[in-house]
Amino acid sequence: MSSIFKALSDPTRRRVLQLLQRGPMSAGELSEQFDVSKPTMSAHFAVLKEADLVHAEKDGKSVIYHLKLSVLEEALLGFVHSFNPGAAAAPVDQKDKT
Repeated sequence: MSSIFKALSDPTRRRVLQLLQRGPMSAGELSEQFDVSKPTMSAHFAVLKEADLVHAEKDGKSVIYHLKLSVLEEALLGFVHSFNPGAAAAPVDQKDKT
């Protein structure tokens, strides 16, 4: 789960995921959306792949990225469920504080 949150911590990577919600896109198409160097975008893609949030496939000379939405959904649901709502501290009665 750490790698997923590391991937989500960067606004550029979050934007890549948003763009991929529309459908698969090539690395070039994605890179055109950002004012950063190709090596920087490659590093962002590597972090997203490491977190298993995207799938990359070669198509000739292009690399096509696909969003793995199920992985993202499972990670976020797992994070939410890691908090036990019943374990939250009960509110302190203001009368007890005096």
